[in-house]
Amino acid sequence: MMTRMSPELDIKDFARNWIEAWNSHNLDGIMSHYEDDVVLTSPVASTILNSPSGTVEGRVALREYFKRGLEVYPNLNFELLDVLRGVSSIVICYRNQKGTRTAEFMELTANGKIIRVVANYSM
Repeated sequence: MMTRMSPELDIKDFARNWIEAWNSHNLDGIMSHYEDDVVLTSPVASTILNSPSGTVEGRVALREYFKRGLEVYPNLNFELLDVLRGVSSIVICYRNQKGTRTAEFMELTANGKIIRVVANYSM
């Protein structure tokens, strides 16, 4: 069942805060955006975790995955390109430190926390 996110949510502010947390490598700041029962699917997770599904379930596992990612990519840096709004989701488009364009579909709860993420990368 989809939950409509708050129409008051400033998605540009949300995206800037999310990017800022990543660029400062602030793991607590990064995690503040996610619900406890979050599910993330990403090709990078597949590589880092050596898991064909590329799926990470739950906040504890997600924190460990992000911690590993920050260790693997110590120069990680994102440049915000765009943010798009849906009914219960946003898509944050950014360029990473390698120059790869990325779009992350994020389904949000009514309180503005991420419950599901699907990451997509340019080839």
